[in-house]
Formats: sequence, C-alpha cells, structure tokens
Amino acid sequence: MAVLGAIALLSLSIWIVLLGFRGGFWLSDRRLDEVATSDFTNWPPVCAVIPARNEAEILAVTLRSLLSQKYPGSFHIILVDDRSSDGTTEVAKKVADSLNQTSQLTVLLSPPLPDGWTGKLWAMEQGVRHAQTLSPPPEYLLFTDADIDRDEDNLQRLVAKARQENLDLVSLMVLLRCQSFWEQLLIPAFVFFFAKLYPFRWASDPRKSTAAAAGGCILIRQSALTRIGGIERIKDALIDDCAIAQAVKSTANAQTPQPSIWLGLTQQTRSLRPYPTLSSIWDMVARTAYTQLNYSPLLLLGTLAGMAVVYLVPPAALIVGVATGNGWVAILGGMTWLLMAIAYFPTIRLYNLSALRALCLPAIAFLYTLMTLDSALRHWQGRGGTWKGRVYSQKLDPN
Repeated sequence: MAVLGAIALLSLSIWIVLLGFRGGFWLSDRRLDEVATSDFTNWPPVCAVIPARNEAEILAVTLRSLLSQKYPGSFHIILVDDRSSDGTTEVAKKVADSLNQTSQLTVLLSPPLPDGWTGKLWAMEQGVRHAQTLSPPPEYLLFTDADIDRDEDNLQRLVAKARQENLDLVSLMVLLRCQSFWEQLLIPAFVFFFAKLYPFRWASDPRKSTAAAAGGCILIRQSALTRIGGIERIKDALIDDCAIAQAVKSTANAQTPQPSIWLGLTQQTRSLRPYPTLSSIWDMVARTAYTQLNYSPLLLLGTLAGMAVVYLVPPAALIVGVATGNGWVAILGGMTWLLMAIAYFPTIRLYNLSALRALCLPAIAFLYTLMTLDSALRHWQGRGGTWKGRVYSQKLDPN
C-alpha cells in the first residue's frame, strides 16, 4: 500500500505539471475558425496538392468542397493519382466537370515509386514540381489529404492567418470522423495524445524546439519549402507532417525570432476517413507509434511505464484504496483521476460528446498502450509502417 500510495502521489504530481506547465495542451482553444478574412484585398496565388491512392469513393465529396472554396485569389488544384486501381482519376475529372471547374484541376499519374521514398511524399513531390510550372506561380502550397471535407472559407482563413502573422506554415488538426462506437471512444483521445506530445502553443513558439503539423491540412509558403530543400528533405519520413514542420521551424531565420509555424483546431473542416472498428483504429495507430519513438526499445519501455503511471495507477489506487479502507490512497487516486477527466473534457467537448466520456481516459490509454506495443512488435517482424498496400519498415531519417 505504501508503494501504491507513493506511485499515486507521483501520478498526481505529473498531472499537476501537465495541466499547469505543458503549454495548455489540453485546452483545445487554438481555433482557426475565428480568423478574420476581411483585412486583405490582394490575395496571393495558391496551389493545392492532393496525393490520392484509391480514393474514388470519398473524392466525390471532398474534391467538390475544395473546388467550391470562396477564395478571391488564383487557386489551382493538382491531384496526383498514386497508382490507384479504383478509378480515382476518372472520379476526380467528373467532379470538376460537374462544377465547370475543369480548368482549375490538373490530374497527374504518379511515376513508379523509387527507392527511399514513401508513396505519399513521392506523389506530393510530383505535385510540387508541376506547381512550379503554373502561371502565376503559387506563393503558397496547400498540402491536403484526399479525405478532407472543407467549409467554403477554409482556404481564405488559412491564407489570412499566414499573412496576418507572417507565417511560413499554417496547419489544422481537422475534426476527425467520430460516428461509430469505437470512433467516439478512441478518436478524441488520439487528438488529446497528439496535443500532449506536441503542445500547439509550443509548436508556434520560436523559443521552443517543439514543431508539429497535421498532414490533412498544411499551408506552406513556397519559399519556405524551397529553403528546407523541398519534399526530398523528408522523402522517407513516415510521420511526414511533423517532419516538414520541424524542417521549417529549424531553418527559420534566426535574425527574426518570430513564430514561423502555427498549428490549431477547427470544427468546420473535417476528415471523412472512416475508422468504424477497433482493428481499423488499431492499425492506424500501430502504423507509426513505434516510429514516433525512433524505433528505440528503451523509449518503448519508458513509454509503457509512463503510460501505466500516468493513466492506469489513478483508478487502480482509487479502487484498491476503497477496497482496503486506505483513505489516503483512495483520495490520491480519485483526485488524479478527476484531474485527468478535467484535462480531457475540452477535447470531448470539441467532439460534442457526453462529458462522462472524460472518465474513460484510463481505459482508452490502456488500449493505446497496447497499440504502441503492437507497433513495436510489427516493426520487429518486418510488418511496420503498412499503408495503402505498401510496407515501410525503414527507420525515419532524423535529418
């Protein structure tokens, strides 16, 4: 009981530090939806690049939303078909034709994947190369996934944010699909854990080394992409969004210590990618969890131990304390579990779910811990990084 009480006290201390000194990661208050777009008259040219592999079913909605953007400046879209077998190209052309926007869309077929590249980044590279031939040349590139359904003002707000604060990169953690039982249980926590790992305020603070972006929606200045060496700089990155953010932030002009990137949330632009079952979410997390730990067994052990102390000890201490009549252990466990729920509640509210779900975080964390362990097992078995029919088992290049 003394050992359990000591660990429970440690867990409580950790949560106090997390809530008070971790960049307010849990507040979910950095929103792009409130950015004003009426301050500009000269809107820069923008080109969107969409890597798409077997996305025919979802493009009918998502590409339509991108083609329907109310953007006052020049806006072109390049969809790069990454060797699809489901008619992705044909669907994209039909959507553009139905909106009389065929001149606004270019569809490219990605060449065969060369060694050392991930499929998504190779497709993005083709889009970037073609964008450089456009007239007028784009001042900003919008890297976006094929599953993103945008509100009509999304691009205006992204560009306005970049221009107002002279940012090289603006990224959105879009609202993820949250419909099935497993999505409602696990998807908000995915956003919560991401924000805890990469506090959004720290990402935009030039004094902090933290850098992050969300790959579904990244607006980047063309000159910044050139400065970092282009997409080739991160060609083998499995976690490409954070890799590009790190490259942009690390090469920002040291003579002008101002934010170079911004990462925030939105409720108006959302992902339609379905994860209806536990196995689909499990595969999504296990694909890159061990990559995030830089394939280090020591970091894996530390992560497993840390997840146990931070998330599993509080309810265990409460239950054991009540069962044995040890009031202090029960109080420590209960207080920590309450702090945990308070921290998780803003994310639950972001997804318009019942506040009672905030109490489920320990069970959710246990599942994510198992996913992380499975990610390592898959890597050791040569099955790591599986995505869209490809397996990427190489180690992420930290450079």
